[in-house]
Amino acid sequence: MTLKTTRRIEDYAMIGDCRTAALVGRDGSIDWLCLPRFDGGACFAALLGKPEHGRWQIAPKAPAKVTRHYRDGSLVLDTRFETRSGIVSVVDFMPIGRPDSSIVRRVIGRAGRVALHAELVLRFDYGITVPWVSQGTRGVLTAVAGPHLLALSGTVPMRGKDLRSVADFTVAAGETHSFVLTHGPSHLPVPRPFNARAALAATEKFWRGWAGGCGDVGEWSAAVRRSLITLKGLSFEATGGIVAAPTASLPELIGGERNWDYRYCWLRDAAFTLLAFLNAGYRDEAHAWRDWLLRAVAGSPDQMQIMYGLAGERRLDEWQVPWLPGFAGSAPVRIGNAAAGQLQLDVYGEVADALALARKGGLSSVRRGVNVTTSWLEHLARIWHQPDNGIWEVRGKPQHFTHSKVMSWVAFRRAADSPDLEPAARRRWGRLADRIHREICRKALDPRGGHFVQAYGSRRLDASLLLLAIVGFLPPDDPRLRKTVAAIERRLLVDGLVLRYETARSLDGLPQGEGAFLACSFWLADNYALMGRLEDARRLFLHLLGLCNDVGLLSEEYDPRARRFLGNFPQAFSHVALVNTAFGLVRAEGRQEKIAGRQRAPVARHD
Repeated sequence: MTLKTTRRIEDYAMIGDCRTAALVGRDGSIDWLCLPRFDGGACFAALLGKPEHGRWQIAPKAPAKVTRHYRDGSLVLDTRFETRSGIVSVVDFMPIGRPDSSIVRRVIGRAGRVALHAELVLRFDYGITVPWVSQGTRGVLTAVAGPHLLALSGTVPMRGKDLRSVADFTVAAGETHSFVLTHGPSHLPVPRPFNARAALAATEKFWRGWAGGCGDVGEWSAAVRRSLITLKGLSFEATGGIVAAPTASLPELIGGERNWDYRYCWLRDAAFTLLAFLNAGYRDEAHAWRDWLLRAVAGSPDQMQIMYGLAGERRLDEWQVPWLPGFAGSAPVRIGNAAAGQLQLDVYGEVADALALARKGGLSSVRRGVNVTTSWLEHLARIWHQPDNGIWEVRGKPQHFTHSKVMSWVAFRRAADSPDLEPAARRRWGRLADRIHREICRKALDPRGGHFVQAYGSRRLDASLLLLAIVGFLPPDDPRLRKTVAAIERRLLVDGLVLRYETARSLDGLPQGEGAFLACSFWLADNYALMGRLEDARRLFLHLLGLCNDVGLLSEEYDPRARRFLGNFPQAFSHVALVNTAFGLVRAEGRQEKIAGRQRAPVARHD
């Protein structure tokens, strides 16, 4: 493939250091980087605008064929440019464990000679603040604006031109040039340069060691390992939180306004993520995520949110960025997420399910978890019958969403089955679970089709109904669930992929149209496996694996007609779903895989 100016989301790859992450395009341009952490202000924001909003490109001057890959088991990206005069690689990574986040770029001559151009455009605060750039000692370039400082060192000197730093240089076979860009607080001394070659070796060693702990998933092992590495790259090491994506406002419809900030931690991801880490053998990550969860929800149960910041922050105020035109003209660009203030009853069930899975997976119970659970069960008992905004965070009128009621049932059902609670409490919660179950089966069924619907009294379908079998609401072979899957196949499938729901402004307050939601498509494969339709499950899973970009990453959504990614990228929910479906197939096919050094069947959300 030759270099192109028209960007697509799938043209990017992610590098990260478990504090923040950057997106690197096939054209050698780093177009997105937030500092000092995932949810900080972007100093490279060209992803949502133009080069003048911040980027860092290193690429051949001449047309080039581009191939790229992650070095085995790592987040070290190797992009290979092949021109008529020679071949050069640009190796990009973020060192792990250093006091400040850095991006290292090593340009390696592979054959012949290649003339390259480097352009560094630094803009803080999502592309609007131009820093003061100066030349320091030993050729270190520094850029300062307010609290932020960036220091660039390298073997090729940069010069200023039109509020940018540029360089032209040639690399011959066997030659290597390195660039290191490091962030630090502006009131402290400039971060000291470090050895780029040694940092590369240490970073590769870290990732290989971490990826080597992944359990065997047979034929799916490579895809599962890449997804788990991605999830690790989306984790905030200091707290154990995992961001839904490292990006903000990548559109769910090109040119549309469904553009949201996903750089936060959703409670809804809790059980899915725990399941993925436990099955793959990553108990430390599962433990850290469980503990983050308990800290985040601690406090008054009526103040529980659906999402939190990386350390459990609760204020995620949403605002629009008027100076950024948006990816492919998709405006507005939103920072922060107002959905944090919505009532979404399903998160109570997700937390309960996560804690139950943690116990089933062998993580030790904590007294604080029992106390927190008891307090919010009492609160949920008072509010479960209310309408809410639902799993998809609709910004229309609250409704009695079926999935929300089912997850309320999950909260009380898991409490009734919990050995950590007293028998009297377990009996009480069991009675309430049975009451909710009866109501759902009475009010959430289409009287003509015999299948479940999106909300009480509605005729619409919703892909979240695929979770009913996964959480054990009814047996997979129940006729009502089989009819629900059949209805979803008829009405929500586009080229074999699943839409979240039938969009309408009256439902979510937004214009119609979005892509197929990839996690929902994995859920359909899960349902096929649970129902014994193993060939259908394998066929759909292989189709979904085929959607991964050239370095194995998935976005939130996919446009089957335009054949392109949509939504924030890479998306943790999609990669968690990939991992869980792979283990679900192993389970459904009756294989006992060697996972985490011992023989056992994969853990399921419900047995």
